[in-house]
Amino acid sequence: MAERLIPGDPAPDFTLTGKDGSKISLSDFRGKKTIVYFYPAASTPGCTKQACDFRDSLASLKGAGYEVLGISPDSPAALAKFATEEELTFPLLSDEDHAVADAYAAWGEKKNYGKTYMGLIRSTIVVDPDGKVELAQYNVRATGHVAKLRRDLKLDK
Repeated sequence: MAERLIPGDPAPDFTLTGKDGSKISLSDFRGKKTIVYFYPAASTPGCTKQACDFRDSLASLKGAGYEVLGISPDSPAALAKFATEEELTFPLLSDEDHAVADAYAAWGEKKNYGKTYMGLIRSTIVVDPDGKVELAQYNVRATGHVAKLRRDLKLDK
C-alpha cells in the first residue's frame, strides 16, 4: 500500500479506460489544474450524490481553471450507464485492478459493521499544472465534499 500523498509530491501518472472506451492519461491534463477524485462504486447513493455535486459545480470549477476526473473500480460499461443516468459530462475512468487507487493511497483497509476489508477509500487529489499534488484529502464524505473542496481551494469568496 502506497503512502498518502502530500502537497508537493509528484502525482503518479496513469492511463485508464474511460466510460466511452477511450484511453485517458493524467499527462493529458498537464498545464491544467486537475481534480482527481476516487469513489467506491457507480450508481450507489453516496457516489451518485458526490458525482452530481461535481456535475453541478463543473461550470464554476472549469471557470476557475479546474478539470475533474472521477476514478472507480467499475467497468467502463458501468461507468457509461452511470454517466448517462446522471448526465455526467466529465471523464469517468475505470480502475478495475485498483492499481491507480493503490498508487494514490486511495485503496486500503476499511471497516464496516465491525468487519475489516480492503476497498476504495473515498479520496480527492488536486494536481497542479506541473503534475504535483496541490491538495490531498482522504476519507472524505460524499455529501458536502465538493462544497468543502471549493472552500479549501478558496473558490467561494
